[in-house]
Amino acid sequence: MLLGQLNALASPLSQEQVQKLQGLVAELNPIQQAWVSGYLAANANTANLGGVVGAAPSAGEAAALTILYGSQTGNSKGVATKLKEQAESRGLAVKLVSMSDYKPTALKKEKFLTVVVSTYGEGEPPEDAETLHEFLATKKAPKLDGVKIAVIGLGDSSYEFFCQTAKDFEERLNKLGAETIYQRADLDVDYDDEAATWITGALDAFEPDLKAQQGATGGQVVSFGAPAIAASQYTKQNPFAAELSLVQKITGRDSTKDVRHVEISLEGSDITYTPGDSLGVYFLNDEALVDEVLTLTQIDGATSVKLGDVELSVRDALIEKLELTQSYPGFVEKYAIATGTPELLKLVEDKAAMREYIEPRQIFDVIRQNPAVLEAQTLVDCLRKLQARLYSIASSQAEVEDEVHLTIGLVEFDAFGSEHLGGCSGYLARRAEEGCKVKVFSEHNDNFRLPANDETPVIMVGPGTGIAPFRAFLQERDAREASGKNWLFFGNPHFTQDFLYQVEIQGYLKSGLLSQVDVAFSRDQAEKVYVQDKLRSNSKAVFEWLEAGAHFYICGDANRMAKDVHQALVDIIKENSGKNDEDAEQYLKDLRSANRYQKDVY
Repeated sequence: MLLGQLNALASPLSQEQVQKLQGLVAELNPIQQAWVSGYLAANANTANLGGVVGAAPSAGEAAALTILYGSQTGNSKGVATKLKEQAESRGLAVKLVSMSDYKPTALKKEKFLTVVVSTYGEGEPPEDAETLHEFLATKKAPKLDGVKIAVIGLGDSSYEFFCQTAKDFEERLNKLGAETIYQRADLDVDYDDEAATWITGALDAFEPDLKAQQGATGGQVVSFGAPAIAASQYTKQNPFAAELSLVQKITGRDSTKDVRHVEISLEGSDITYTPGDSLGVYFLNDEALVDEVLTLTQIDGATSVKLGDVELSVRDALIEKLELTQSYPGFVEKYAIATGTPELLKLVEDKAAMREYIEPRQIFDVIRQNPAVLEAQTLVDCLRKLQARLYSIASSQAEVEDEVHLTIGLVEFDAFGSEHLGGCSGYLARRAEEGCKVKVFSEHNDNFRLPANDETPVIMVGPGTGIAPFRAFLQERDAREASGKNWLFFGNPHFTQDFLYQVEIQGYLKSGLLSQVDVAFSRDQAEKVYVQDKLRSNSKAVFEWLEAGAHFYICGDANRMAKDVHQALVDIIKENSGKNDEDAEQYLKDLRSANRYQKDVY
């Protein structure tokens, strides 16, 4: 029976429920409908089996391997999903759970546990892992004697606290009595092959005990977790060659910033995205700088090299496949050994000196300042694969259909007597021509989502290019004719030069979609004013919105802005409720647990 023909007499639903269901389905595209169908089926199945996230296996049910993941951009979730699929292919029962959906008290019921977690910022856990990470360090954490664990971390070795969150989880679980039965892996940005190897090894370690308990209970193998979403055929490993439609500078001639509005056509792909998602973009390295590297190392660009199973010229490999901008200790170490450069070899022994050395340098600089004759394959083996850059999507498909928009700040700085550009931002802003093909994929971010209820008010804090996802939010709410109030805080140096999407924002304010806009142009007066200052000056109203159920979002700089905004929120809560610091922090933790306080920071 078609949903349009459905009525309360022909279903177990009330007429009101039928109408709500029809209204929802009318708003969904086919992929979203398929996901909802799978979700409801899995939910009903879980209910029938008495499945509860984090619950221990009951008598007659197979012992399960619980896979907990904490993911900032989706990479850890992807690894966790592959682990689940591999376990199921061996006939093992699995529970795949986001740390944000897991009750910490359920730990005492676990027997077999894997943790897949990323690290971001200064060794900090991802948003969805914060509560569990903190809980494990408290006196409330249960004894875990007899629990067998394995931990895998994802990170970026160019940061000082590489994979720190994974190290924390393993250490804290071990202190509570859990036994590590397979060695932790700390994986760098080029992690796919090593992750696959670790998954095989970890399952080999878990399988005998899981199978033994499964046989002892005679239990049925049941797997729990989110239903599979109808995924695009285009992924990080298989990106879509999309047309670059438009690259337009949206800061003024005299601005200290160069920000570009970028439009990319997704026509001919099956890529879909939701406001809050990111777009992964692969780029080409600067050919002039690649040729300089070849000259400095006295390598013939036509020389053939191997990258995995692929054979290509070293020049093509350096332009298309290898990282040449973002420095990291692993490259300096390999290059030092390959060239025998004494100064670089000293850095390998001193981590602090290494950090200080790579901070102002791109890989181009390291080679330029330490030229040496190398074999082509040796140079290639020193480098890691080029990684796509992720950008918050600045559009809603309800508005732009088969396009995707980005807001990209050009990374540019002078160092060692020459201009330096960011890898991807430099490519898109300076070298790529409109009409060329760029390889892209969408990266879902379930931790940064508009409220499901269109009546819910939202507060958005997005200075600089942090405006990007909120442009998408506003387009989406406009298309859905959402009645919930919207309040935007935006900041940048100068009103006349840096008011990104000014006409659109003023249009939304005029139409009433935006209930309020507060702007902070920091350099337009003697005393600098930032978004956190604007929040404080609206203290009473901000707190009233939160008390009325508003969702609060932050996008932008993680190191300073997001922390300053967080502190402003703590102060606002204290001022308007009489709470102390600890209780105000708990207020925000409760908001986060309810998905009402979300960050997309970098």
